[in-house]
Amino acid sequence: MTAIKESSTIQENKQYALEKCPVTFVMEKIGGYWKPIILYHLSTGDKRYSELKRAIPAVTEKMLIQHLKQLETDGLVIREAKPVVPPFVTYSLSEAGKGLLPVIDAMAAWAFKVKDGVYTI
Repeated sequence: MTAIKESSTIQENKQYALEKCPVTFVMEKIGGYWKPIILYHLSTGDKRYSELKRAIPAVTEKMLIQHLKQLETDGLVIREAKPVVPPFVTYSLSEAGKGLLPVIDAMAAWAFKVKDGVYTI
């Protein structure tokens, strides 16, 4: 993988945006199509990989694994593996991940209002 220069213009602009706009920071952590959906499904409790895959059938295995790893690296998801055969791995929200639940719930509430015709877009 190519190393990112710390002093590049893009990195400086990104750092500036992160410092000036807290929404940019949040989008760095939960941005993308699948991450909020994964967080939404984990909001109801611990899930195994197969349960997440069933809950989000449109996501590919590659994308689900990739986003779970990113969410774990960002400290939003906890991966717990038990040393048994076959492997027993569960995913749950960390305290920081649980802190995002009001945001995820607000997104879901907004979607239901649009669906019910309260808002027109």
